[in-house]
Amino acid sequence: MAPRECRSATPPAPPSAPAGAAPLQDPALLRRLLRAKDRMDAASHEAWPVERLAAIVGVTQAHFARSFKQAFGIPPHRYLLTRRIEQAIALLRDTSLSITDIAFATGWESLGTFGRIFRDITGRSPGAMRRESLAAGHQPGGIPACVLKAALRPDLNTAVLEKRRRMAGDTVRSSTQEVT
Repeated sequence: MAPRECRSATPPAPPSAPAGAAPLQDPALLRRLLRAKDRMDAASHEAWPVERLAAIVGVTQAHFARSFKQAFGIPPHRYLLTRRIEQAIALLRDTSLSITDIAFATGWESLGTFGRIFRDITGRSPGAMRRESLAAGHQPGGIPACVLKAALRPDLNTAVLEKRRRMAGDTVRSSTQEVT
């Protein structure tokens, strides 16, 4: 089955979209956004600044970022983080590569940043994740890799800094304030 068969032509407005936000209506823009998303998926280890993605789609940086979030529910940077962490989890589970090799293979330039972001997103360090996987005797059986990845996909609907603030029991002040 081709990967594109699972996609709908006009995705619904994501639940995180503001009330009244309409789904994207331009099929050509959606196709170009999917092309940029596919490129990120194919080479998630590469740097994907908004400028590069906007050039692929053929729109301004601001329009790209806004359209990507509207179409897929999360900003492009968070989407890329999700893919990198997802790939790192699979490599930790399925290979005997060192954590350093996994960090660099999934696009991180710093082992410290990889470990911090990995822990922030999954709640466990890469080493703890590997130990748990080995202790559980990971045997995927007949589960397709795409289903396994989807089931283990990290949730990045909430920003990492917001997660830290919540875990600290609101002792860390929010960097933004609500307007009432």
